[in-house]
Amino acid sequence: MDRRKFLRASGTGLAMAATAGLPGCRTRGHTRGAPRGIVDTHTHFYIPGRPQGVPWPSPADPVLHRAFLPPEFEHLARPLGVTGTVVVEASPWIEDNDWLLNLAEDHPVILGVVGNLPVGTPGFAGHLRRLSRRNAFKGIRIGAEALSTALVPGRSSDDLQRVTDADLTVDLLIPPDRLADAARLADRLPRLRLVVDHCANVPVGVAPPEAWLAGLRDCKDQPNVFMKFSGLVEGTGRRGGLAPQEPATYAPVTRAVVSAFGPERLLFGSNWPVSLLFASYKTVLDIAIRTLAIEAPDAMTAVFRDTAIRVYRLPTTSVTTGG
Repeated sequence: MDRRKFLRASGTGLAMAATAGLPGCRTRGHTRGAPRGIVDTHTHFYIPGRPQGVPWPSPADPVLHRAFLPPEFEHLARPLGVTGTVVVEASPWIEDNDWLLNLAEDHPVILGVVGNLPVGTPGFAGHLRRLSRRNAFKGIRIGAEALSTALVPGRSSDDLQRVTDADLTVDLLIPPDRLADAARLADRLPRLRLVVDHCANVPVGVAPPEAWLAGLRDCKDQPNVFMKFSGLVEGTGRRGGLAPQEPATYAPVTRAVVSAFGPERLLFGSNWPVSLLFASYKTVLDIAIRTLAIEAPDAMTAVFRDTAIRVYRLPTTSVTTGG
């Protein structure tokens, strides 16, 4: 069965599977206080059953090791006012950039793709030129090791300059103590839009680490650094759908990132389906909206829509109409 037929055939069944057995999972009912036309800037799509399989997640993971595709996401998200998503890479394979971009052609709910290209390698420039010709390609994601190499002159730094020149973004998947390095990279490449994923994976429910707070202070002075308001339920470590739902749990982190970045530099992301280990999609969205409504009530439209449009250069018509 080819890819398009597989997606059409599997969409309904996968959507219903997503809601089975998840604590607190309800897919109907727009969350009060949420703006219309929400953009979820962090989701992952993949199919373990493809011929080459997937490098992540592990087959031993009973929740995540199955197909996650746009029809299921739409079934969960559209009733809650989410009209589009930016899909982020979940694979080191170059071919999977094209797979996600092809998926975006078939499913207008995908507003953009953040891919994976190995910076500092001989083939980077050619792959970037090729992928940049596709409208849905919005940038790449790098981790802590690539961030370190990009901080010194060399091939990695040159490759990120190419990303800058192409008017694309770089997502950063880094631990809490590397926020200061994000600020350093931003200072070296002031025209490059840097998006820190998942609040830099800060732990939630405990006092934020001083290194993370210091990194926030450094990033505050770098206008080209943005923060994804995501990873909150994951930060609690409460698996099995048991992440706390009270806004007070998330208030210290929310207050700190709002103070450092303001609404113009914060973007909502669910991290679905990884977030399913900790809470349902609706719960993740509810927590983000309720917490932000307390800490920064005037920030809702920016965080849940407008900043995403600006940072990822998304088509506004697709955001407001859902494709």
